[in-house]
Amino acid sequence: MATGAGASNSGCRGSDPDSDIEVNLVAIVILNQGRCGLTRCITRYLLFMAVTDLLVIVTAVIINRIPGIYFPGSFLSITPVCSLSITLIHAARDSSVWLTVAFTFDRFVAICYEKLKTKYCTEKMATVVIGMVCVLSCLKSIPWYFIHEPIYTFNKVPWYCRLKDIRYTSVVWTAFDWSDRILTPCLSFFLILLLNVLTVRHILVANRARRRLTAQRNNENKSDKEMENRRKSIVLLFAISGSFILLWLTYVIQFFYDRFTKDFKINGYSDPKFILRESANMLQLLSCCTNTFIYAVTQRKFREQLKNLLVHPLN
Repeated sequence: MATGAGASNSGCRGSDPDSDIEVNLVAIVILNQGRCGLTRCITRYLLFMAVTDLLVIVTAVIINRIPGIYFPGSFLSITPVCSLSITLIHAARDSSVWLTVAFTFDRFVAICYEKLKTKYCTEKMATVVIGMVCVLSCLKSIPWYFIHEPIYTFNKVPWYCRLKDIRYTSVVWTAFDWSDRILTPCLSFFLILLLNVLTVRHILVANRARRRLTAQRNNENKSDKEMENRRKSIVLLFAISGSFILLWLTYVIQFFYDRFTKDFKINGYSDPKFILRESANMLQLLSCCTNTFIYAVTQRKFREQLKNLLVHPLN
């Protein structure tokens, strides 16, 4: 079955959708309670990041991959439905990626710009940014619906999806394809790296200044508490953005390899190009279920809420 390049780049046979869905549902439930000791702004970002990660699993694996592999010829294989599912995959993926960028930028502002922090790092502003990211991601993904055509038509019903030849011959579609891949994940990849570098530089400078100041005032307790709060925020930020970078790195390498070599032919499952592509897909999907584990490792109150959630039914 052929479902188009958009579908093939969005799922992986090695993914376990049940565990991914459970992980993200647990994160959504706990974060929605707002008892993790995080600010409303941070909680809002983390909550919607979990929601978009869940949507990626639902659209890319449950709606697209599983029916395509195990239930060929189902209702989901009709061309308009297939095209719509591919469009939804790209919209959910882009929302997930750019919410990670938005969260990284929010923490960059909170750490590096104290005056701007009071105006930008608020729950209201976070809601506006999240809404804009999701709307723009959906609008950006609309062209994917029109780039597919049916493989064959039976009883006037078009079946399956394949990319139109115009995608490879039209300058407009070539530009769209490049811009789509450059924006997600290449530009987001670069922005997260840049923001983290700037944040680290600011922290190092600020820490040296605070040590000198506290040494003069001899007020170690207050300094330790503030430094500890800053350290926890940095650990959460770097864990989420670092996980994103590591898990998307293979996808970025595979994208540039395909575009510069222009060798799209795959000779069986043992072909290194097939292994690289499927590994990139698997790691990309894995990035949609790692944030909950990061919360559990870095946030003590999140672990407490997770324990209460598991013990409560038994009680």
